[in-house]
Order: sequence, then structure tokens, then C-alpha cells
Amino acid sequence: MEAVGVNEMDALAHAFHGRRVFVTGHTGFKGAWLCLFLARLGARVTGYALAPSGTPTMFGLARVGETLERHHIGDVRDQASLSAAMTQAAPELVLHLAAQALVRHSYADPVATWSTNVMGTVHVLEALRACPSARAALVVTTDKCYDNQHWPWGYRENDRLGGHDPYSASKAGAELVAHSYRSSFFADGGPLIATARAGNVIGGGDWSADRLIPDAVRAMQQGSALPVRSPNATRPWQHVLEPLHGYLLLAARLLAGDAACAGPWNFGPDAADNLSVATLLNGLQSHWPQLQWRLDGEQHAAREAALLYLDSSKARHELGWQVRWPLATGIEQTAAWYAAAHDCADMRAFTEQQLEHFCA
Repeated sequence: MEAVGVNEMDALAHAFHGRRVFVTGHTGFKGAWLCLFLARLGARVTGYALAPSGTPTMFGLARVGETLERHHIGDVRDQASLSAAMTQAAPELVLHLAAQALVRHSYADPVATWSTNVMGTVHVLEALRACPSARAALVVTTDKCYDNQHWPWGYRENDRLGGHDPYSASKAGAELVAHSYRSSFFADGGPLIATARAGNVIGGGDWSADRLIPDAVRAMQQGSALPVRSPNATRPWQHVLEPLHGYLLLAARLLAGDAACAGPWNFGPDAADNLSVATLLNGLQSHWPQLQWRLDGEQHAAREAALLYLDSSKARHELGWQVRWPLATGIEQTAAWYAAAHDCADMRAFTEQQLEHFCA
């Protein structure tokens, strides 16, 4: 395993130290990890998001709020509130992660999914237009924004966007929104806008419904077998710190004024880690022997892609980004995080230890 180079992490710290960064979705799983990463780099972070949902949460257990300069509870669909918060923060960089991020929930509530993922992105970029301090923005979407042809090779940034379910299609819509604003309003100056498409992330602190590892944790706590809809479906699994590291490398280049970086980027794992759901569960069982799973008889209740793989050559060649933890290490770190939380450890300290391990 190749560790993150000291010089690279020093360069990131130099790029972000003292920078004013506005993060939407900071109370979510990925957003909370990102805020801790930014805090480690010395950034001054303002968060804007809905209140943390459910109990427990990564945001609460890791005391992420203590690292923030400002903490706004708000909805990206509320343009006035969002614009006021961004104006007050006067950020140099905007990282937009707030989203309705669950495929199955998008079937249950497509209107909220479309309004959050598409109009929420519009509102963020409208606020950006009125924010003279802003130099760059990164809109985080998903690997599912591609029109999935179920082919065995990776999707590249110039492949066709699409999506059958409301979540995937709305994220393709968010990509089009970002492209439109970049071309219409910022083509001749202003903030540089990029988008990031990441694979399925794992890691400690995720308790979202209808996600594999959180559902597995809940099943173990209840002493029941985890129902699995599509055990043979493959996904580009990676630890959450992998794409976050990529986002920060990209954002640093945008802040430096590299206009060539304004555009779409993939951040997915190596091909060897594009594994089936069953393989991932078997890996977890080596750390959680008590984990049991069974085939869900309603596995076809919602249409989900059976095969999906990202080609991240662009990020590797142009940003120098590469996977730092093979999936086996990511699974090990994920299992250890939930075990520590179950044992009532200091999860802020434990999370920061894992972050230091990743950056060592």
C-alpha cells in the first residue's frame, strides 16, 4: 500500500490553511468526514445543511460542530436562507455535497429528490454568482449520473449522462446545471466550477437507511440476518476518505486558478475493488463473524444498476490522485470504527486517528 506522500499533504495544508470554505451537506456522512479533513488542513469551514437525521450520527458522535467556524441549519431549496449564509461566510471555496442521496427513497419521494438535487444545485450556484469572495466551487454528484449501458469497462467523464431512477437522473441534471452555469455565467471570469463523480463509499459513521453497511450494522445489533436485494451487483467500493482526498486535490487546483480543471472528474477505485455486494459482505464477516445475510425476496422492488464501474484515469494522470487504501484496508477501518462506537470510545479522537493513518 502506498501512503499519501508527506509533500503532498503539506501542499494540501498550504493550499487550505486559513481558507474560508463553505460546505453544504456538512451534517451528512461524507460531509462530516470532509469537515474533519478540512479542519486537519487548517481551513475555516462554514457548514450549511439540514439538521442531522436520526440517532446516532457521524456529525454528533465525532463532534464535528466543534471544528466549524459557522454552523447553519438550512435547506438548499431555501434560496434566501442559503444566499444569506454564503454571503455571511464570504467563502473562497464552495463544496456542494447536500443531496437526496438514496436510490430507493427517490422512488418514494421523487419530487423532493428532484427539487433537492437539481434546484438545490441551482440555488448554490445562484448564491455563488452573488458572492464576490468565491474563487471556486465543486459540485459533488455520483457515479450513477451516467447513462448505464451495463458494459464491462469504466465510464469516462465524456460519456453520456442519464439515469433510470429519479436519484440517478436528478444527479445527471445537477451535472447539466453545473455545466450550464460554467458556460453561461462564468465562461469569461468568476469562480471556476468542477463536478465530482465518486463510487460507492464505505466508512464509519454512516447510518443511512437502505445502505449496505449501515443496514448490516443494524441487523447485527438486532441479531437478525441482513436481507440483501442484489448480492451479485457490482459497485465501485472505496473508503470515504478516498474520494474526499480527490475532491481536495481538485479544489486546490481550482483555488490556484487552474481553469483546465473546471469540468467533470471521476474518483473511483481500482478495477480490482469493483466487487459484488456478496464479496463485500464476506469481507466484513472476517471482522464481524456475527454478521449473517440472506437473499431478499423483494430484490426487484426498485430498479438498480447491476454493473457500474468508473474510469478515473483523468484524476490519476492530471491530479496525481490514486487509491491509498485497498478495499481490504477500507473494510478493516470501517469495521473498527463501528466497533469503537459500540464500545463508547471517544469517536472524535478515533476518527481523527483514522484520518491521520490515511494521511501518514
